[in-house]
Amino acid sequence: MAKALIGFIGGPTTQQQAETASLHRRITDLENEILRLKVENDGLLTTLRERVDQVRAGDLLEPLAR
Repeated sequence: MAKALIGFIGGPTTQQQAETASLHRRITDLENEILRLKVENDGLLTTLRERVDQVRAGDLLEPLAR
């Protein structure tokens, strides 16, 4: 009986198991979001590198106020 009590007391409850499963799903969702953002960031960096070659010094100057 002592072993049964120790197993019962020491084991996770159904609520804890559900919360753990929910947290694992959230972690997976966040990891997928990180991957999506990395891909988006890489695309933006590629676009920036392509366009920075087209920028001239005159494009960077602000117009003079008259």
